[in-house]
Amino acid sequence: MGHNPINRVYASLRALDVVSSQAEFCKDWLGRSESYLRGLRFHQAEPAVSVVALCASRLQHYGEQLAVKGTHPRGAALLLELSDECNHWIFEHSRRQWLPQKGFVAQNPMAAV
Repeated sequence: MGHNPINRVYASLRALDVVSSQAEFCKDWLGRSESYLRGLRFHQAEPAVSVVALCASRLQHYGEQLAVKGTHPRGAALLLELSDECNHWIFEHSRRQWLPQKGFVAQNPMAAV
């Protein structure tokens, strides 16, 4: 299992006292069951892309809201940074799905145009 941003997001939100438990984080930030992270650890699995996308969207929304209010600039910056990290993970995860494997020579996709 490669690096995924969900664990860092949880730890950061916990440190900011935004969430008080993993169960709360899973339900409120990931839109999943209370045991979602526990299941990922047990199965040594990566989170679903849709879960990371939902989390990234929420982080960006609340980061922007905090930035506009100006009451917690460091918290706002952290939420936006975490959103960017989630989006980068989604990009890399998706690219691994279609990028040719080592030794595979793909045809030029622009040649078909």
